[in-house]
Amino acid sequence: MTLIIEQLLNGLLYGVMLFLLAAGLTLIFGIMGVINLAHGSFYMIGAFVGTWVAGATGNYWLGLPAGLLAATAVGVAVEFGVMRRLYRRNHLDQVLATFALILIFNEIMVLLFGRQPIFVHLPALLATPVEVAPGLLYPPYRLLIILVGLAVAAGLYLLINRTRVGMLVRAGATNRDMVRALGVDIRLLYTLVFGLGALLAGLAGLMMAPVLAVQVGMGEQILLVTFVVVVIGGVGSVKGAFVAGIGLGVLDTMLRAFLPGLLRQVMAGPDADALGTGIASMGIYLLMAIVLLVKPRGLFPVGS
Repeated sequence: MTLIIEQLLNGLLYGVMLFLLAAGLTLIFGIMGVINLAHGSFYMIGAFVGTWVAGATGNYWLGLPAGLLAATAVGVAVEFGVMRRLYRRNHLDQVLATFALILIFNEIMVLLFGRQPIFVHLPALLATPVEVAPGLLYPPYRLLIILVGLAVAAGLYLLINRTRVGMLVRAGATNRDMVRALGVDIRLLYTLVFGLGALLAGLAGLMMAPVLAVQVGMGEQILLVTFVVVVIGGVGSVKGAFVAGIGLGVLDTMLRAFLPGLLRQVMAGPDADALGTGIASMGIYLLMAIVLLVKPRGLFPVGS
């Protein structure tokens, strides 16, 4: 039972990270109609800058605002310098331009920080495991990530559903031409949305930096799964990003943890491990295929 609870917590941790990445990505694509393959680079930049500042100052907490500021500033600069020229271009041009940005950002990170992974040293208060259930010790930092992710989800809900900016965001996701016709400064709205997406990606990178190695290319490793979350949840839907992100995080973690063991009950150990690992790796993509067969626009399509 303790193993199940532990894996559920790990799944929530992974799901929260996917939600933070997918929320920004789905807002950008849903409102601006732009395919941004460089979204994972903001995740990487937030992790690198936050980790470097924390290491240079010896204070983990100073790395948090530094990483968030860096990811947001780079996001705004990318929107202003590159994306504004792509709004009226076709998706192929957007894919090529943002793929080029991935290569550029990766090389900049190599020049600044080198090719070797870097690691974050957490304060003892966050690194010392605590008992969350009888016989189950769990790192408090991971619990903090889950709580922060849920708090951000609640904050986004209030922002999208209870503020004027949120009203414009929802309207832009449904009919951005009408929003422009009503006299809204659509350029400013696009910049705010893009900056918010970059900030959320940077936050995900910052929070996962102590859990995973911070290395060049880490953004591309998670980007494909993030797109799966967006597709399943519904393009432009923050609610869909949350439900799909948490669901896929838990599903992927549970499959990887328990499927090989279950298959060992009916087949030889090496074969069970190979088959279980393969099925677990395909699990979220199989789920995406099933969801698209039933609901081609995702679970919570905007405007439905």
